[in-house]
Amino acid sequence: MIELISLKKRTKAHSEEILQAVNEVVESGQYVLGRQLMLFEQNYAHYIGTKYCAGVGNGLEALTLIYRAYIELGKLKPGDEVLVPANTYIASILAITENGLTPIPIEPSPDTLELNDELIEAHITERTKSIMIVHLYGRCAYTERISLICKKYGLLLVEDNAQAHGCKYGSRLTGSLGDAAGHSFYPTKNLGALGDGGAVTTNDYELVEVIRAMRNYGSYRRYSFTYKGINSRLDEIQAAVLNVELKYLDMENELRRQIAEYYYANISNPLVSFPAVSDSPSNVWHIFPIFCDQRDRLQEYLSSRGIETQVNYPIPPHHQPAMKEWSNMYLPVTERIHATELSLPIGPEHTLEEAGFITETINAFS
Repeated sequence: MIELISLKKRTKAHSEEILQAVNEVVESGQYVLGRQLMLFEQNYAHYIGTKYCAGVGNGLEALTLIYRAYIELGKLKPGDEVLVPANTYIASILAITENGLTPIPIEPSPDTLELNDELIEAHITERTKSIMIVHLYGRCAYTERISLICKKYGLLLVEDNAQAHGCKYGSRLTGSLGDAAGHSFYPTKNLGALGDGGAVTTNDYELVEVIRAMRNYGSYRRYSFTYKGINSRLDEIQAAVLNVELKYLDMENELRRQIAEYYYANISNPLVSFPAVSDSPSNVWHIFPIFCDQRDRLQEYLSSRGIETQVNYPIPPHHQPAMKEWSNMYLPVTERIHATELSLPIGPEHTLEEAGFITETINAFS
């Protein structure tokens, strides 16, 4: 059986270092807001290319705290609109609605699967205050056009970098391209912890200081509460694990690229299509999506031959029960993506031999 993801294999590759790091935390007696978190924040900010990083509980809370902090700073207020890709995972949207802001879905480009920058200005109103770009599947969603639009209309640019650790735009990494970025370290991510974890990166000192207080009940110092905060702290064990995993991120992304390049070069079934090829540094292949009008039959066929796949994601946000107000929207590009997408195994634990078997099996599908 070729698993879609084998977390056991991924962790085993660095198990000795991970166990040593965890043991150091246990022996330190310091488990929350300690040395390992401070070290990871420094390491990850340096890696991403920002001045600051704040470790938080998970990726959703990273994005939520960014918008909550902007409200506390008076840069946003409830009711303001945030433009967001229509085909994103629900977490991107929940971070907006949780703050009383209004998400405005915009169709993606069918070639890149990312927010279509040609459609943005038609959706801007006097209430529009921010754009959230989502580096979905590990592809870079940032464009110069988006940057110019943000400058033209005075919009905050927030990045959802949950799926794109190490992804580049030119010489810069995603997570450093906007005003602030939210990151997830859920175990399946390219940079994954052994549980939930997240972070915010930014060059805005005022913003990160508010977030650091907000993640800790709204407190800068013990028993004094400046804001109505929450408990969202990246714990010491997860920070220690991430300090180990970060050292191998670029190498493991390169392994993903090799498999992706193999798929592109060798899958040749006319029933299967791909997104447009992007330059290697701008894609870290968190997910390798293919598209097939007979997606469900293809998935069953692959499963019968020992190949595990997954649909990311079967139901688009505007058809989710949680988003009843969007139920009458017609978003054909988004709907087609969600109806035909199938994700193939791609990760540092997979081999080119496995990719070859997957390719041969897909090419034989009819």
